[in-house]
Amino acid sequence: MGHPAGELGAPLAGIRVVELASYVTGPYAAVLLAELGADVVKIEERGQGDPFRGWGEDGYSPTFRSVNRGKRSIGLDLRTPAGRQVALDLGAAADVVIENFRPGVADRLGVGFEAMRARNEQLVYCSISGFGSSGPYRGRPGYDTVGQAMSGLLGLLTDLDAPRVMGISLADHLTGLQASHGILAALVGRGMSGRGRRIETSLLKATTAFLAENAARYFDDGRVPTRSTRAEIAQAFAFVAADGLPFVVHLSSPQKFWYGLADAVGRPDLRDDERFVDRRARVAHYAELEQILAGRFATMNRAECLDALTHADVPAGPINRLDEVFADEALAGLGLTRTVEHPSWGTMRLLAGPLDIEGHDDAAIGPPPLLGEHTDEILREMGRDEPAIVALRSEEVI
Repeated sequence: MGHPAGELGAPLAGIRVVELASYVTGPYAAVLLAELGADVVKIEERGQGDPFRGWGEDGYSPTFRSVNRGKRSIGLDLRTPAGRQVALDLGAAADVVIENFRPGVADRLGVGFEAMRARNEQLVYCSISGFGSSGPYRGRPGYDTVGQAMSGLLGLLTDLDAPRVMGISLADHLTGLQASHGILAALVGRGMSGRGRRIETSLLKATTAFLAENAARYFDDGRVPTRSTRAEIAQAFAFVAADGLPFVVHLSSPQKFWYGLADAVGRPDLRDDERFVDRRARVAHYAELEQILAGRFATMNRAECLDALTHADVPAGPINRLDEVFADEALAGLGLTRTVEHPSWGTMRLLAGPLDIEGHDDAAIGPPPLLGEHTDEILREMGRDEPAIVALRSEEVI
């Protein structure tokens, strides 16, 4: 398993992950591991698969593909004794199991932590739920927007007088990211202790943990932060130029950026204005400064605004639509996308992983799987012979 001494390759080469998860949180945690080279076996409900498959044509929707690249799929009926046995056998040979059922469901299906650990003490078992495994909310269904709302995240992102939901499943992805973080830590710990362990996180806990900065200020002074609180403190602004195109400016703390901004808008006199002379003063008079800047930028096209700001070394950038991100030639060198080939679906374009790791090229990670695409392959690897596989299929286990 892995690579010869001194040879670099995929960091998680040789690590086997079994995914008992659907939608975003668990699959995103698993795809992050797949992008690092782990072999991820995705157990899906026989005949139906991950519900995200149904959000498009022929069970292969863009939504599904976005969080399932590089995995292998086995279709399995966990409600049958034979299906449960296959899942337990997979767990017995795995390094990691990820599940995102409601609390108690994995145990009822016979694939919970204790059942898995009884056969594999080195297993890292990650459970993800909506609201945790204890407390009065434990049985509630937890989806992204509910997690954003109850954690306090949405209250910092939207106008509470005219609330709008976000255009991204931010809480789901944050939870998957936190789960992956915990799994990697447990794998490192296992390398030293020789023992696996259980990891738990929830949509609510993981998303709330993301709000550490705002929470710390609230604990410090008791004032409830709003959507504008951090913008004022960090000196971040959003404007619309004369051509109707939006952009942002983020001054942060260095005084040089304030001087550059004053010069860029042709108002060097603002440098010494008592209302704006330092960051503390600009925070106190944020609305006045915003109004002055908005008035000036409203007379210039966005390209002119950004040229002036860039020339003055002020942190600024356009508020891009997604098509503009991928059309920006200056960003092409970052390798933001990957093209992958599926033997029956052909070429598709997906986002690349977020990391550049020496010795590892995530372009080699394969496409998302079709439902049950690798069922026979996986069963053969487990030692099932052809008559056994035929029997499982005839009994509608696979």
